[in-house]
Amino acid sequence: MTGLKKQNVRRKLVVYLTGMLAAAAVFLAISCKNKEKAIPLSPPGYDLNKPVKYKMPDDLTEISGFAFHNGKNDSVYAQQDEEGFLFNLKPGDKKANYTKFAKSGDYEDVAIYREQVIMLKSDGTLFTFPFSQVRTKEVTSVQKTKGELPEGEYEAIYADEKSGLVYVLCKHCAEEKTSKSSSGYIMKLQPDGILKQSGSFMIDVKEIERLTNKKRVPFRPSALAKNTFTNEWYVLSSVNKMLVVTDANWRVKNVYPLSVTIFGQPEGMAFDNQRNLYISNEGDQLSAGNILKFSFKK
Repeated sequence: MTGLKKQNVRRKLVVYLTGMLAAAAVFLAISCKNKEKAIPLSPPGYDLNKPVKYKMPDDLTEISGFAFHNGKNDSVYAQQDEEGFLFNLKPGDKKANYTKFAKSGDYEDVAIYREQVIMLKSDGTLFTFPFSQVRTKEVTSVQKTKGELPEGEYEAIYADEKSGLVYVLCKHCAEEKTSKSSSGYIMKLQPDGILKQSGSFMIDVKEIERLTNKKRVPFRPSALAKNTFTNEWYVLSSVNKMLVVTDANWRVKNVYPLSVTIFGQPEGMAFDNQRNLYISNEGDQLSAGNILKFSFKK
């Protein structure tokens, strides 16, 4: 082969390889765009970027959990993580009423179950009292359940009216390997108001990592709610601003990132009986606590 032919062959080879590399680059770019488009930013029926915001009164700057009674959204029942008070207010109220149920402590969530209020303390202690007393100055009959849950830190509780079960999700438990799974416990309310453990469940953190394409996700559940219309579980993790949706058997279906500008410190979550989703954020010295409403749209 002459020198000129060799040069032509090299030139054609360079052109061919350059074209192949360019095509590969375009293919990768398109693939990335398609993947970005394929990742849903909100659960079906909701837009997590367009909430209606209800500012909380000063007493609820550190709102850490809330619930509705029978799914009715005309009144909110909430608590903050310092006082043993259950607050009640209408969305948009500038002042909240409250009733005392226990001494000061680190209270993290509240559930209302068949005319009983269940308050969750961070160490797993549970307080139960009649809903009929939520508008009195102080609750007169409180049942305290302690030692039924493993040692750990708890922030999420949900009471399922249909099944008659109460679910408590551990934020961080001593006996679990949180890099692999997150533990939850199923409780039954006894006639005397005491809660007894009757089962457990797990959320696969490795599946969350796979869906987010991240390693060592610090999954720390801060709120739990059930979409009773789809039988899906919604789990909030405040520390890394994510909403995890599982099926009825706790298998992870999807993970939704939360905007840091909208969700300052998401700590509470609930659905009303019209399928609307609500998420609360703790405030600070510069901003008020709030509850965000995400209206359901077909």
